[in-house]
Amino acid sequence: MPTRVMKSLGRLLPALLVCALISGCTTYINAPDRDVPETARQPHDLDYRVVEDQTYTPPDWPKPLQADVYLPDTEGEARRPAVMMVHGGGWEGRSRDDMTPIAERFVRRGYVVVNVSYRFAPAYRFPAQLRDLQVARRWINAHADQWRVDPQRIAGFGYSSGAHLVSLLALVAGTDSELDAPYGGSDSGFAAVVSGGTPADLRLWDSGRLLIQLMNGTEAERPTAYAEASPIFHVHPDAPPFFLFHGSWDDLVPPEQAEAFLQALENEGNHVELLWMNGRGHITTFLFRGSAESAALDFLAREMPASNSSP
Repeated sequence: MPTRVMKSLGRLLPALLVCALISGCTTYINAPDRDVPETARQPHDLDYRVVEDQTYTPPDWPKPLQADVYLPDTEGEARRPAVMMVHGGGWEGRSRDDMTPIAERFVRRGYVVVNVSYRFAPAYRFPAQLRDLQVARRWINAHADQWRVDPQRIAGFGYSSGAHLVSLLALVAGTDSELDAPYGGSDSGFAAVVSGGTPADLRLWDSGRLLIQLMNGTEAERPTAYAEASPIFHVHPDAPPFFLFHGSWDDLVPPEQAEAFLQALENEGNHVELLWMNGRGHITTFLFRGSAESAALDFLAREMPASNSSP
C-alpha cells in the first residue's frame, strides 16, 4: 500500500474510532422475533402543532407546573395513541426542553405527546415529583376527548430521573401502595413504558448528594423510604410491558441497574426488552439515542396496536 495512503489512514483512524464509539453498536435483549406489521405502524412525517406552557396542576397545588402538548395532524375522528414524556436531571434540574426533539419525532409518527415538568429537590422532597406526574397523567385523561386520545394507548417515556419517575408511576398505579393514593389509581398508569438510563433501585448506590436531597436523608437513615421509592420494589405480575435502554459504560446510573430491573420484571412474568447502547455513558446514550428511539417506536407499535391492527 502506498505510503501516502497509509498516512491518510493513520490520520483518519482516530476519527473513525470516535465515530464507531458514538454510533456504536447495540445488543438487544429479548428482541422481538417479528417485524411490526405495516398496519400497526404510525405515519412517518405528519404535520403537527404544539400548545405550549399549559398548566396541568390544580389551583391549590404547591407550585404551578406546565406541559407542552404536541398534536399530530391526522384526519378523521379516530382515537390516537399518546405518550407522556418526562425529562431527566438528577431530580434537581434541567427542563422539558431536553425532550423536545424526541417529542417532535413521536408526534410526526402520530402520537399525541404531553411533555411535562415537575418539582425539583431539595425544595421539594420525594414523593412530590411522583405526585406531580400522577396529576399530569390524570390531566391527560381529562383531555382525552379534546385531543382524540385513546385512553387504552397511553405510554410513558422517561430518561434518567424521568425514567425513575415514569417507571414508578407505572408500577404503583392501581396497587395498594401508599404511593398510589390519593392521586393515582388504576387509570393513572401506562399501557407501555419506555425507560432509559433508569435508576431502578436507589439502594444500589451509596447515598450521594442527589439522593440525600431527594430523599431527605441517607439510605442508612431511611431504608424503608429508599426501598419504596425504587421502581424495582414495586414490580408485580401485571406490570405493563417495558422497553429499557441503557449505556454499557454508564458510570452515573451503572448498568447493574438495568440488569436488576430486567431480571425483576422477567421474574414476575412481565414482557421486558433491553437495548444496550454499547460503548456509551449516561450522557452519550441520551445524546446519541437515535437507534433507541427507533426501537422504542417499534416497541410501542407492537405493544399498543390500534384496534384494527394486528395484535
